[in-house]
Amino acid sequence: MIKTLNFRPLSHTSALRKIVITSMLSATVAMSGCSLLSVYKIDLPQGTAITQTQAQKLKVGMNRNQVLYTLGSPAIRDTLEPKRWDYIYDYKAGTEGSRKGIADVKNASQHLVVYFDDNGLVTRIEGIESLPAS
Repeated sequence: MIKTLNFRPLSHTSALRKIVITSMLSATVAMSGCSLLSVYKIDLPQGTAITQTQAQKLKVGMNRNQVLYTLGSPAIRDTLEPKRWDYIYDYKAGTEGSRKGIADVKNASQHLVVYFDDNGLVTRIEGIESLPAS
């Protein structure tokens, strides 16, 4: 009761059609794999994004709480230099940022430094010109 399978030979056009379709599908998948099947990368902002407009609200003589309210927390509060607050911002565009055309901000090119005196009042502000206008 064992049945044998009989394979009938494929016609030349049918075999050629299957080869063409398979190669076209393979080529389509291979070519689109670079863009459609890539890994999603998140945007990576580090630090506090500050504009020149925000930084110009700082005035010499403001206390630390007023600076915190105006700019937010600094990226660096150095324990060896407690009278200096550094606001640094770096940005690495991921998938969404690249689609929107947002440029990377690298190597702390946006760096604002606020200096305080012994009483906790602002004495000097540096780096406003390195910040974006808006």
